[in-house]
Amino acid sequence: MAAAAPPPPPAPVPEPSMTLEDTDSRNHPLFSRIRLATPADVPHIHKLIHQMAVFEKLTHLFSATESSLAATLFNSPPFTSFTVLLLEVSPSPFAPFHSPSSSSPSPYSPVDRVVYLDLPLDDPDRETFASDETHDVTVAGFVLFFPNYSTFLAKPGFYIEDIFVRECYRRKGFGRILLSAVAKQAVKMGYGRVEWIVLDWNVNAIKFYEEMGAKVLSEWRICRLTGDALDAYGNANI
Repeated sequence: MAAAAPPPPPAPVPEPSMTLEDTDSRNHPLFSRIRLATPADVPHIHKLIHQMAVFEKLTHLFSATESSLAATLFNSPPFTSFTVLLLEVSPSPFAPFHSPSSSSPSPYSPVDRVVYLDLPLDDPDRETFASDETHDVTVAGFVLFFPNYSTFLAKPGFYIEDIFVRECYRRKGFGRILLSAVAKQAVKMGYGRVEWIVLDWNVNAIKFYEEMGAKVLSEWRICRLTGDALDAYGNANI
């Protein structure tokens, strides 16, 4: 009786796939970029401000138009007056950014980050906030700030007028990335502080700011002249 044939050699074990899914337990990468806004971004900025007014229940005070924003936001070099940084996100890595408004080097180098999510993110307004023709890049938030001055420090600083992240992108770390971008620019320019205000009912934002080391100064109150009161006082003979 012939000897039995030897068993076939074991099949090679496939090498583990070294994809992004294996490098992090949260296996849905979302690429983000912070860049300087340009006049071409005004339609998105206008929509973001309106969404912020809805969130803050202040739509009755919202009167900005695309025309009024375009006429006032981009009249000075960045960081010397009103400056807007946009938060963009994409499922793919970003290509090098080239400002469409000028052939000269940008005064701000875009900041790229990757955020890993537990689940895919559904953006119901993705088409509305598409930032490129392929609709691969989406505007997710912004921060608007400008220089102020501290007489106590004898140094300039930045005042953040608005910081806003669209609802579906909140609690993912993007607000921290936007604030960090302003803080880094302040440090780079030798400024002494960054300030902003927060609504007293927005407990999530207050907690977030305190956790990052910001002091919430409850003893200060905002004083504001606007509308008819501003006109009356500005035209008064005093």
